[in-house]
Amino acid sequence: MSSSTPHRIALVPGDGIGREVVPAARRVLDAVCERRGLALDYAEYDWSCERYEREGAMMPDDALDRLAEHDAILLGAVGYPGVPDHVSLWGLLIPIRRRFQQYVNLRPIKVFEGLDSPLRGARAGEVDFVVVRENVEGEYSEIGGRIYQGTPQETAVQESVFTRAGVTRILDYAFGLAGRRRGRLTSATKSNGIVHTMPFWDELVRERAAAHPAVTWDQEHIDALAAKFVLRPERFDVVVGSNLFGDILSDLAAAIAGSIGIAPSANLNPEGRFPSMFEPVHGSAPDIAGRGIANPLGTIWSAAMMLDHLGHTEAAADITSAMASVLAEGTVRTPDLGGAATTGELAEHVITALRPLS
Repeated sequence: MSSSTPHRIALVPGDGIGREVVPAARRVLDAVCERRGLALDYAEYDWSCERYEREGAMMPDDALDRLAEHDAILLGAVGYPGVPDHVSLWGLLIPIRRRFQQYVNLRPIKVFEGLDSPLRGARAGEVDFVVVRENVEGEYSEIGGRIYQGTPQETAVQESVFTRAGVTRILDYAFGLAGRRRGRLTSATKSNGIVHTMPFWDELVRERAAAHPAVTWDQEHIDALAAKFVLRPERFDVVVGSNLFGDILSDLAAAIAGSIGIAPSANLNPEGRFPSMFEPVHGSAPDIAGRGIANPLGTIWSAAMMLDHLGHTEAAADITSAMASVLAEGTVRTPDLGGAATTGELAEHVITALRPLS
């Protein structure tokens, strides 16, 4: 696609602070695209918990067909008090991930200069890794149910689904990413306690490792791995895990990096057959929604990942470099980072920090 042909971007601000951080990220996107001669064509959708309470559905029946016409999706946050989490997530986020085969959930973790980690030994320049989470099967399946509800015999059954095709493709993506980074991969497992799915996962890790001989790999049980994230986060490069393990590890890692408010994520369809979706890791934060103090950096970084996915690596680097500069300077920060800046002020500071083109 030439730089003169607009990329079609679906904006779904969603709930709570999503409605504040997505417009902030859009301003940064617009500034970078203007500098680089790129064009984005936006369509905004009000799909949210508010829509659910008003119309009985998080999004309309043809929502996925509409999204399929776009090149990428930028999402703010999903969830709000009064609407159960399983309703909001299964009514919007998870159908998008599954319909568009966004089987890679990518979450970069980095300690930035000027932003202290709660871990004494986690230093800028040393902690820089990526969690690769399988995103469409595993423990988050729809198979199962409840019987004898309300009786002493009440029973809930939840099935995990691990397919050879699904596990193989996430492992190949993770090994390939490690090969382009520092050549180290760690697999999260629990085969000493989960007797069927995790040994299957481990077998496929060994199988796919043989196809990537340049990558050094090991495996860690999830409990020990969580401890090592805290004790020695600098040792990791690429960490790959199932849907549940990757979800937990990536949130832990974001906290290690200093603030979940800056953590981004990408839901990728690597083959490009469907649109990919980009979203901050933080939730809708109803306690601060509407006050204009939410940290926009997680969404801004997610927007940078979107540009990178669309083939605009230099524009993406412009944004992440500006973010790093703002954090290192440390004068403009939202309350979660110990400052008093508004969402808009921090976003404008990122725009100001964009380096002149050489």
